Amino acid sequence: MFNIEDPEIRFALDAVRQASRLVQTVQSELVSPALVKDDRSPVTVADYASQALVASLLSQAFPNDPLVGEEDSSELRHNQPVLQQVTGFVRRFMPEAGEESICDWIDIGASAPSSRFWTLDPIDGTKGFLRSDQYAIALALIVEGEVQLGVLGCPKLSQAYLPDYHGPGSLVLALRDQGTWTSPLESQMQFKRLRASSQADPIQARLLRSFESGHTNPGQIDEFVQLLGVGAEPVRMDSQAKYAVLAAGQGELLVRLLSSSKPNYREKIWDQAAGSLIIQEAGGTITDLDGKPLDFTAGRSLANNRGVLASNGNLHAAALGALRQVGA
Repeated sequence: MFNIEDPEIRFALDAVRQASRLVQTVQSELVSPALVKDDRSPVTVADYASQALVASLLSQAFPNDPLVGEEDSSELRHNQPVLQQVTGFVRRFMPEAGEESICDWIDIGASAPSSRFWTLDPIDGTKGFLRSDQYAIALALIVEGEVQLGVLGCPKLSQAYLPDYHGPGSLVLALRDQGTWTSPLESQMQFKRLRASSQADPIQARLLRSFESGHTNPGQIDEFVQLLGVGAEPVRMDSQAKYAVLAAGQGELLVRLLSSSKPNYREKIWDQAAGSLIIQEAGGTITDLDGKPLDFTAGRSLANNRGVLASNGNLHAAALGALRQVGA
């Protein structure tokens, strides 16, 4: 068992727990079943508020540590209605917050990666969030290019894998060389270790697939499934919540192919850092589509990697072979 009183662990769990609560509040109050498809305002409010909260907590806990986050305040400063909404939500957790301080906290996330830094996706899974479905808050600590700690807050998952829209939610924590663990979102002590599936038969492999297809290639994924001989029904889910499910042994494969419309797209580090360690410490394997380790030393994106392949480990070599055959 890890040391729950370690300052980095305590900060990361507390920050993701509070950000998860905040985002849940935004979702319950701003996301309507009648929401038009192009209205991203609720997720915009949630993104900004979540990043402001985590950045403020980081500045108190580790004032010298940079934060590489997805958002900056440049547009928010010129959008008074959204800024007022963001401020109202953040003040429920930090009564002293003002509009200027919130913008300043958000901009802490504009830091450049260094030898030691944190990276944050304040809300991963936009479409899931807007459907009141799966999304995640993802925070990771990277030191000398290696992810040392990763935390996912998954408010709509129970036991790190079970879709549960009114349940306790899950925190998923990975520590380098200390395993992957989960607890209910509000608990600080009930941690259970997660282990990847031992399945070695591709026919029985469960592929975790997103509803969102903008950054992947659905046609090639179908070819990949056929070549590998996958027979099981896929598990459909948005966001890095999929990494929690794979780590919990409730899926075997996850792949992010390159969209034909965006062949040069490179993953952002906040989209992969926490999830990558969660997979590895549960006994799984994660690489890019060429079998190379993910390289977190190239700035704010994984500039030296193409796409992502994650697996339970046993199926990784076969999956890489199938990807080569489909020309991924």
